[in-house]
Amino acid sequence: MFCYQCQEAAKGTGCTVRGVCGKTNDVANLQDLLIYILKGISIYNLKARDRGIADPKVDQFIMESLFATITNANFDKSAFILRIETGLALRKEIRESLENKGVTFDNLPDCATWEGSVEEFENKAETVGVLSTENEDIRSLRELIIYGLKGMAAYAKHAHHLGYVQDEIFAFMEKALVATLDDNLSADELVALVLECGKFGVDVMALLDKANTTTYGNPEITKVNIGVGTRPGILISGHDLKDMEALLQQTEGTGVDVYTHSEMLPANYYPAFKKYDHFVGNYGNAWWKQDTEFESFNGPILMTTNCITPPKASYKDRMYTTGVTGFEGVKHIPNTPDGSHKDFSAIIEHAKKCQPPVEIEKGEIVGGFAHHTVLSLADKVVDAVKTGAIKQFFVMAGCDGRMKSREYYTEFAERLPQDTVILTAGCAKYRYNKLELGDIGGIPRVLDAGQCNDSYSLAVIALKLKEVFELNDINELPISYNIAWYEQKAVIVLLALLYLGVKNIHLGPTLPAFLSPNVAKVLVETFGIGGIGEVDADIEMFLS
Repeated sequence: MFCYQCQEAAKGTGCTVRGVCGKTNDVANLQDLLIYILKGISIYNLKARDRGIADPKVDQFIMESLFATITNANFDKSAFILRIETGLALRKEIRESLENKGVTFDNLPDCATWEGSVEEFENKAETVGVLSTENEDIRSLRELIIYGLKGMAAYAKHAHHLGYVQDEIFAFMEKALVATLDDNLSADELVALVLECGKFGVDVMALLDKANTTTYGNPEITKVNIGVGTRPGILISGHDLKDMEALLQQTEGTGVDVYTHSEMLPANYYPAFKKYDHFVGNYGNAWWKQDTEFESFNGPILMTTNCITPPKASYKDRMYTTGVTGFEGVKHIPNTPDGSHKDFSAIIEHAKKCQPPVEIEKGEIVGGFAHHTVLSLADKVVDAVKTGAIKQFFVMAGCDGRMKSREYYTEFAERLPQDTVILTAGCAKYRYNKLELGDIGGIPRVLDAGQCNDSYSLAVIALKLKEVFELNDINELPISYNIAWYEQKAVIVLLALLYLGVKNIHLGPTLPAFLSPNVAKVLVETFGIGGIGEVDADIEMFLS
């Protein structure tokens, strides 16, 4: 195996024996083979799309398969074998439908023609992974595109689950997958495709924002309980709000409470979920602490999307996966054929037999500052800027992770001057959202917009402030970007910000291993991308 798609790539270069995430060698290789098969499917589906005969089930398969390969999403070898088998059958079906229309094919690449048995999958997988592209810079750009597509697919899947689809997004995914096969594309052309990926990143986050807010209302400023009740509970983690809705509906009146964990915290901000009395609040912190927090929760845990860590024996029998997630030996709740709410009765019955959660903290945290809310406070915010009460905004969105160096972000938040405000989204906020940082004229100094996909809200806020202050360039705003990243959804957020023209973004705790020196140089020279250093020196640099 060779995998360097996440921030924790071994030795800062790549995992070669076993993923730091816990992914095994065979699963990593099967994921590579699945991506390879998706490229072949895309060759045919683009032709089918041109002729108006593309099947939506193919778009959905590509989207969900990309999502399944995101870091910490699915560790189940059998699930990837099934996906590859399904992909090969779909590829054959599309090709035959095109041939029946009189379409002929010449000089097709191997990914569009290879047919192998299950016994051949792993051997084939070893030949088609990341390192099969020999040129380091081309490899870097191709992988940057693919990782952007993985993040895009995750957000597209959440929107799709709520019935919101944008065909142009699927078409771009397929176009970009095929482009990574083209040895005639120059580095400059691939850089242009990277930025186009960012454009569709903006589109997909806007689509998901529309899906979430139309379905569940605009997030509201909310005080979220972080203590526990006295009844058994179910802990729901991940990002999928439709699964959240179904779980709340099905647990109503059962004597079982519901708690959010990690990236599901922002579900507490949506009006549609506040009517449920058994929705207690949030339990715990970011994804990487689940090995202790899942243990103390006592009840079953539902993982709706990625951010799984290999479960300990003490709670593995209480863990359930759904959607594209999976882990060998963990119970899986399947999708329904018609896309209606899943059946969570098994996890509810399991919860009734469990003890209530062990309390690990008390109090409240405040969130719900998505773009609709912040823009409703625009006059107050603008006045605070004009009077000098707010000197600078810091976008500290993104992902949290295990590395000790991420303590930097807590220290950074603590040492920021009192006339600064933090704009955040994603699980990176757990490094500072429980600190007593105060407010500025009633405006909290930490404004949580929501999940990682709600980084879109932060872009909308910035664009609105640019308009209000009548500026020509978004970079003239008193906003600095100090972003933590971990996996591929953070990649599409970064590409979206670059497409919107945001410059001088600092990434940490380390720069991506998949950026070759030359590609990193281009990003530095063109966009001002940088890393992080010492807290005090970085604050001085940002404020100057």
